[in-house]
Amino acid sequence: MIRTTIATALLSAALAGTAVIGAGRPPLSEANRVPVVVELFTSEGCSSCPPADALLQHLDAQLYPAAEVIVLSEHVDYWNHIGWTDPYSSPSYSERQSAYRNRLHFDSVYTPQMIVDGTHEFVGSNSQDAQKAISKAAAIPKLSVRIADPMLEGDTLHAHVETGTLPAGTASADVILIAALNHAESQVAAGENSGHRLTHVAVVRALKNAGSIASGQAYSQEVAVKLEKPAPTKDLRIIALVQEPGPGKILGAAQQKLTK
Repeated sequence: MIRTTIATALLSAALAGTAVIGAGRPPLSEANRVPVVVELFTSEGCSSCPPADALLQHLDAQLYPAAEVIVLSEHVDYWNHIGWTDPYSSPSYSERQSAYRNRLHFDSVYTPQMIVDGTHEFVGSNSQDAQKAISKAAAIPKLSVRIADPMLEGDTLHAHVETGTLPAGTASADVILIAALNHAESQVAAGENSGHRLTHVAVVRALKNAGSIASGQAYSQEVAVKLEKPAPTKDLRIIALVQEPGPGKILGAAQQKLTK
């Protein structure tokens, strides 16, 4: 756990420093914006995580001319023993972070940690590193991904997902379906953040491998993912990733918020 204390003034400066990529250029159409996936591994039991949570909310709200930033808040469970059990934590997100460690060869898992497009990792509260990684990722073309007809039935989210053809040179890729809460809050009663009310965005509540694509093939299927806990429809967003196994580089992504 990174325990650096960041004052409110420094956090405000960091958020202000997350500049709009491509500022000064004419805005690109939504169809031309490149999806860039920003994953934050965080925990409500980590005193260094709230600034990173705030930065992720800022990235989610920011409009980038060249990039469609798709954020994911993945709450790990390995800090639950130090006084506060994070209600949004899951061992599956800790396992995903550990798989990234094996793939990207960083020294150890930690919070807060951001990983951009499965290839760039850095301290999750560092807005300058986030800006640089998003800018680099936005310059790389992505495989087209489309989500259609998302619908929540009980605790199961259904949608149709289709992708472009996986290019030659990429042996295979996984299609990952994610359900996330648009907004979540906790009044923390114990642990390092005791007494604080914490807010989060795009909190992952289900993550499922929905199949794979071989080189030269495309994907088109009806898919479903079961939420860990029921949630109101209007509080949800659905994300589809095309990602090299490992988990590795993210080749394409799309998201859609449910409205009814």
